[in-house]
Amino acid sequence: MRRKNPELMEKIRDFVGEYYRHNYESPTIRVIAKAMGISTSTAHGYLVEMDEKGMLSYRNGILDDLPKIKKTPTDFISAPLVGSINCGNPETEEEQVEMYIGLPEALFGKGEYYLLKATGDSMEDAGIEEGDLIVIRSQKTAAVGDVVVALDDMNQNTLKKFGGFNEDHQAILEYMNENKYPGKTIIVNELVVQGVAKKVLKDL
Repeated sequence: MRRKNPELMEKIRDFVGEYYRHNYESPTIRVIAKAMGISTSTAHGYLVEMDEKGMLSYRNGILDDLPKIKKTPTDFISAPLVGSINCGNPETEEEQVEMYIGLPEALFGKGEYYLLKATGDSMEDAGIEEGDLIVIRSQKTAAVGDVVVALDDMNQNTLKKFGGFNEDHQAILEYMNENKYPGKTIIVNELVVQGVAKKVLKDL
């Protein structure tokens, strides 16, 4: 393995810190590569080694927890926007980070978050409409009544209200649009929660 340049590591760390302070989000690997004049694969290699050295956190393609920006005066959380979530019938969505968005910790609390863009109309009674950005807290458990990102029995994802379990111990995922989908539910044999919706960001 070719040895990484310590000076370039410091430059990358400084660049990420400055970028975060100005944009309240972490730069993508492409932005880092362009700023440093290196390829994306080289930038990836540097981020992996910097993670191993404890200079920053780079896990599963997500860059965060840089010591220089971890405690900013505004205490922002860097949350990735990872595509869309269907609010109608379940469908498969390939998770792909589009950008990172700074969320104020004072409003959202500590934890790991990501954002999804809503598509479909099945959650309108919960205040979630087409095009809204949904702030999701990453967790594997949910309480009855939570709006969850869940997988169905075909391993497809959807956004629905968790309605508890039926007499056969199957999970009930409820539509929230009584005008269009009165009483409609999805029944899954095993509830697999990928996160719980906490807030909705929308245009007025």
